[in-house]
Amino acid sequence: MLTGFAIGGLELRRKSDGSAHLAGRFPYNSRAVLSDGGRTGRPRKEQFASGAFRYSVDSDAEIHLLSGHSFDKPLASRGASSLKLIDADDALTFSAEISPELADVSYVRDALAGLAAGLIVGISPGFRIPPQRTVPDAESVEEEDPSEGTALIRTIHQAILFELSLVTRPAYSETEIEARSWSPTTTFAHAGARSHHNRWRA
Repeated sequence: MLTGFAIGGLELRRKSDGSAHLAGRFPYNSRAVLSDGGRTGRPRKEQFASGAFRYSVDSDAEIHLLSGHSFDKPLASRGASSLKLIDADDALTFSAEISPELADVSYVRDALAGLAAGLIVGISPGFRIPPQRTVPDAESVEEEDPSEGTALIRTIHQAILFELSLVTRPAYSETEIEARSWSPTTTFAHAGARSHHNRWRA
């Protein structure tokens, strides 16, 4: 499973009964710099095309909201009717309801405290690219406009979404909640995630 990151609007509202409401967005068509190329390489950038997650959103597939990409730290899910997703041309948006009982769990308290303190400021999708035999044009790589720079730009047109996570280091400049790893030639089983330190490889 691959992970992505972004900065955009993330909203936390606490309620009098101890529950909490979370809302946020992951922007489409917003470029993130994954690598500056170092001393001799070329910069690498990435963006998600409009509707990149639409297949997953429109399906009945289970999708979780997690803390830090850990399935041991769930915050909400579609299966539990506590996570709502809306796929629009500009962004994937979500809203989540955290019950009073769950809000009292230690890792949930930590996540909400991090949000309130401004330490958790990004949202990161956990996804994989569908097999080429199923979706031949799920991703593409192109040269950056020379007037803008010399980067290689990867565009993800279709991806299978498994989860959204609250994270600490945003990469996309239009969301407020990060993490990413991928290899453009490899897909991963859901349970076989690679380390987020493994980034673009030719």
